[in-house]
Amino acid sequence: MNIAETGLAPYAARAAATRGRVHAEPPAATRSDFQRDRDRIVHSTAFRRLEYKTQVFVNHEGDLFRTRLTHSLEVAQIARALARALAANEDLVEAIALAHDLGHTPFGHAGQDALNDCMRPYGGFEHNLQSLRVVDELEERYAAFNGLNLCFETREGILKHCSADNARRLGELGERFLLRRQPPLEAQITNLADEIAYNNHDIDDGLRSGLLSLAQLDDVPVFARHARAVRAEHPSIGERRMIHETIRRMINELVVDLIAESRRRIDAAAPASVDDIRVAPPLVGFSEPVRDEADALKQFLRDHLYRHYQVMRMTEKARRVVRELFETFLNEPRLLPTDHRQRAEHDRPRAIADYVAGMTDRYAMKEHRRLFAVGEI
Repeated sequence: MNIAETGLAPYAARAAATRGRVHAEPPAATRSDFQRDRDRIVHSTAFRRLEYKTQVFVNHEGDLFRTRLTHSLEVAQIARALARALAANEDLVEAIALAHDLGHTPFGHAGQDALNDCMRPYGGFEHNLQSLRVVDELEERYAAFNGLNLCFETREGILKHCSADNARRLGELGERFLLRRQPPLEAQITNLADEIAYNNHDIDDGLRSGLLSLAQLDDVPVFARHARAVRAEHPSIGERRMIHETIRRMINELVVDLIAESRRRIDAAAPASVDDIRVAPPLVGFSEPVRDEADALKQFLRDHLYRHYQVMRMTEKARRVVRELFETFLNEPRLLPTDHRQRAEHDRPRAIADYVAGMTDRYAMKEHRRLFAVGEI
């Protein structure tokens, strides 16, 4: 057994017991299969592109806002801490966390919604499925196969949502959606780590941008409670430091509560294997009071940040850029770069969706100018 997998709980996923890769490969000399997956993800082209893909704010709007890359790193850090506390497989959660947004479009959810609208007559677009498509097909790094040839468990963890129709097309990988079963604990951990990360860093980015104010956050119980405690303990603290300290405490509370509640659920279910995890109810989660506070925070961000008129203005521009790129290439595929034009000979809409989804924010804007601005080529 790899030394990294000693001390795991009986219900943890183990690289030695992986369901394997689509294309058989000899094992690595010094790494487990899950460590190898993580390393392939980090070295992929799609992972590097995340540096210039947005979370809430488009890439050119500021240098200090989160990107898909920094978000993925934050998710991986939180997920590893949770996995360690729950005796789950840290290497697997790290691989899932680093790969979970590889298929995201430029311009965040606005870009995804626009691309899904464009692809609706052709099977739709969903970024979880696109992340899987990236690691299964679109990465071109290895001589023997397309994609990264990741382990079944990593690929399964990437796929957080899936319709019944898509699940049927995925065969064994989609089986759990049809049987209404849970993924392994490592995938459940990464899902909640994702939520912890984006809720809290969106507060930080919202305040940094000036679109949110501390006065507004006085109405958000979880933030207000920790902010009062910070001010009481440090009366002369500066605003920026107070914000960081408050968010740090919020993350800590969520992590500590999730570990305690998940341990309680695991103890009650007493799973003895990964298969027991699959047939149990969700075993990773917050206690009810903390879940209520987290939901209130999400609702606040939805109402006051994601629907802020300045964000909505950029959102509308982003939708238009994605829509016009897609429609132009669909109508005239000869405008596509050579490799994508070759893909379009087999399935034009999907090849165009692959091309647009792979763009960074700034590349999408540049490509749009090349197509529509006089004087640009």
